[in-house]
Amino acid sequence: MNDTPGEKEDKKEVIKAIIKRLHEGANVEEIKEKFKEVIKDITPIEISQIEEELIREGMPREEIHRLCDVHIAVFKESIEKEKILAPAGHPIHILMEEHKIILKFADELKNISKKIKQAEDFNSVKGEIEQLRHIEEHLKSSESHYVREENILFPYLEKYGITQPPAIMWMEHDKIREIKKNFYKLIDAYEIMSIQDFSEKLEKNATSLADMLSSHFYKENNILFPAALKVIGDDEWKDIRGQFDELGYCRFTPEPAKITVKAVETSTSKVEVDGMISFETGTLSKEKIEAIFNHLPVDITFVDKEDTVRYFSQSKERIFPRTKAVIGRKVQQCHPQKSLHIVNQILEDFKSGRRDSAEFWINLKGRLIYIQYFAVHDKNGDYLGCLEATQDITDIKKIKGERKLL
Repeated sequence: MNDTPGEKEDKKEVIKAIIKRLHEGANVEEIKEKFKEVIKDITPIEISQIEEELIREGMPREEIHRLCDVHIAVFKESIEKEKILAPAGHPIHILMEEHKIILKFADELKNISKKIKQAEDFNSVKGEIEQLRHIEEHLKSSESHYVREENILFPYLEKYGITQPPAIMWMEHDKIREIKKNFYKLIDAYEIMSIQDFSEKLEKNATSLADMLSSHFYKENNILFPAALKVIGDDEWKDIRGQFDELGYCRFTPEPAKITVKAVETSTSKVEVDGMISFETGTLSKEKIEAIFNHLPVDITFVDKEDTVRYFSQSKERIFPRTKAVIGRKVQQCHPQKSLHIVNQILEDFKSGRRDSAEFWINLKGRLIYIQYFAVHDKNGDYLGCLEATQDITDIKKIKGERKLL
């Protein structure tokens, strides 16, 4: 029997009280016993909604994240009853199949670290080192998994008011990335280390990665994904799948998991405008304007004065991924928590007129990437929004002298 609206509210208040008590250090088993009648029927989407409310009431997101595993320990029996029935080809099915394979790599890493710990020198574990290189390649390829979630699935959840669980999952993505980065550094430096030092650090890294992935994927499989399946419609899932195809998959994503699903077109991708558009310096058709933007030697993204993403160019090889799902999304939700203060500072400075531009440069996969932000104003000087321009300047930096012939 379904709860009445009043009973639902009462239940939510009880569960909020449970989470607050857990944050105050209450014993998990005592909580489970005392509130077992309420807990047994809790659903993943209710947990998501309650965490949203707690954050709105002032509980820090980091605190929710810190004790997320404790919440799961309490609600575990209930949320495991929730079956995810996503057929092959469905984005959730693809993500869950990737979860299984990534966890296998993490398990392999732990087993190899144990073998290396028993070795006396590197000569006796050459095969194991090769296996580590193999795992390294697959872990680097797994970045596609997280990018698809952050740039496609999360924006759709946010449209339905589910904002905090994706934000918490993105925080965990960054932690996973940090652990993986340390593993890559360790592998690159093994020849200048003693085998004892290497094996100790490898074992610690492998354990951290396996524990983090296991916990993270459990939350996604049992809370985030069921919530997504409840709120996102069938046509939207087809569109999400189409955007998954555009961004691409991990090298290990199983082909059977990607069985063809026809994608529907989004409203943001097929807005037809008849006739020509006149500017002070010329007249162009919509088709030509779009082609020009897409052929620029820089990737551009425009965010309006309300901080909402309104447009991005689609060059052949974008430096940072963009998907149609981000159109209409607040730009703050397109960045990890750790860089939000910089994003907000730039936008505040642009709106107040303290600055008209900002620039950064980073090293990405051996390339030098130049990122510029420009405040966009109309003829009257009123702020219209922010333009981001990103360019790979690695080869430009190498230019010397002059070149006057083709």
